[in-house]
Amino acid sequence: MGVVKHLEDDFHIIAPDLRNHGRSPHHECMNYGVMAGDLLQLIDDLAVGEVSLLGHSMGGKVAMWLALQQPERIKKLVVADIAPVAYAHSFDSIFQGLSGVPLDEIQHRDAADQRLAEWVVDRGVRQYLLQNLVKQPEGWSWRFNLEVLRKSIPDLIGFPQPDRLIYAGEVLFIHAERSDYVIDAYRERIGQLFPHYRKRMLHGAGHWLYAEQPLLFAQAVKGFL
Repeated sequence: MGVVKHLEDDFHIIAPDLRNHGRSPHHECMNYGVMAGDLLQLIDDLAVGEVSLLGHSMGGKVAMWLALQQPERIKKLVVADIAPVAYAHSFDSIFQGLSGVPLDEIQHRDAADQRLAEWVVDRGVRQYLLQNLVKQPEGWSWRFNLEVLRKSIPDLIGFPQPDRLIYAGEVLFIHAERSDYVIDAYRERIGQLFPHYRKRMLHGAGHWLYAEQPLLFAQAVKGFL
């Protein structure tokens, strides 16, 4: 992510792709338990005893779940524009748009953007999604595992129900001014699981706040860590 360049001089950063995303392996099983397990395995493989975690949206839920499961391994936690709650499903148009891009017909990325725009109006969201469109010798393809993501949406829009688990470390919830992913109605649930949390609003940003306001986002993260 672009925000890394604003943080890499001060921190040793590891920026993994979650399973079924980017260059990470594809797998039929995708939920917060297995993704948190992937992340813990990576930390163990790198022989890192304790880390600070930063996660946005679905990645934020993975980070929260790992912190609840393995609190002794997490020094501090930063959660970007997401809460430990279930959300309404609002991704049908995105999946329809991605599935509707004729990968065997398009000649360039702009053509894919034009087709995707029929379903996804927000250009910033389209540009984010199109980062996963890659050209191979045999033609265009999506890096992410589109079908597994679609099937996993019921799990991904939710959040596991922890049994008397809390993370007692310091947590920063950075939420966006033009987003409704972290609202006052969720504060009680956040406080139950993360009693030592604080919130910070990032002005002039929507849900993709780290891409829309990378410098302000990085400053908030740096100040907290």
